[in-house]
Amino acid sequence: MKLVLASGNAKKAKELTALLAPLGLNVHLQSMFNVVQPPEDGLTFVENALIKARAAALQTGLPAIADDSGLVVDALAGEPGIYSARYAGLGASDAANNDKLLAAMHDVPEAERSARFVSVVVYMRHAHDPLPLIAQGIWEGRILTSAVGEGGFGYDPLFYVPTHGCASAQLDASEKNRISHRGQSMQLLLKQLEAL
Repeated sequence: MKLVLASGNAKKAKELTALLAPLGLNVHLQSMFNVVQPPEDGLTFVENALIKARAAALQTGLPAIADDSGLVVDALAGEPGIYSARYAGLGASDAANNDKLLAAMHDVPEAERSARFVSVVVYMRHAHDPLPLIAQGIWEGRILTSAVGEGGFGYDPLFYVPTHGCASAQLDASEKNRISHRGQSMQLLLKQLEAL
């Protein structure tokens, strides 16, 4: 089956493509079709994933998979949340977003640094699919006081993974794909796709 991956983030697309590999799907990035990225103006991860999947399916005529994900920090009342990629402003770099998060968390004690990565993945058979497949993954952790590790992207250097005793950025890519929020949501979605 041929489908389009509705992501403009090359690193996220690489992770998603690896996670889809077990199904042997013919995955094409939306950049191959010059898909115009729609405004992500939903108020939840689910809404934004639906917006992206629908736009990709509409513009390509193919089934589409989209992910909307982000970091939810308890001490910041859920920020950066759906604005994770643009926390420090539109077009902000990972470093700028991380710097803003560290500044916001500067005086937060260790016991109150709990956070989670959230990923919602949507599969739409076509742009007007009335029953899209939706899967959600949540990865619990806490925010470090400084960046650690060279792997991953986004907030990975600041996200401590208690089960592994290290930052997400220190995990092997295959292990991260297995346990992460995106790994969890994709595993759930793959089960739904296999049942189709």
